[in-house]
Amino acid sequence: MSSKRAKGKTTKKRPQRATSNVFAMFDQSQIQEFKEAFNMIDQNRDGFIDKEDLHDMLASLGKNPSDDYLEGMMSEAPGPINFTMFLTMFGERLNGTDPEDVIRNAFACFDEEGS
Repeated sequence: MSSKRAKGKTTKKRPQRATSNVFAMFDQSQIQEFKEAFNMIDQNRDGFIDKEDLHDMLASLGKNPSDDYLEGMMSEAPGPINFTMFLTMFGERLNGTDPEDVIRNAFACFDEEGS
């Protein structure tokens, strides 16, 4: 009887998670820097970045963001922004960019004064 059940059983495919391997994209020091940035933005320390957190962070930088601007920023995330989602969003933005030393060397080629 169990063999009939096994044959007739249909398996549902789970949707692939966008965040499945985000921690492998960065080294430990980068993850730590992202964690520090996340904690600075998460003003109310609830583990999620919300519109109020963004407003408070931008206000601390001397900006006065409109509600539309904040809504636009929040709409870039498919759901609540916890640390994993934060890291995923940066991973998607940084995917395909050159490493920092390559970018610095490229700028150095154009820096005739060496500044």
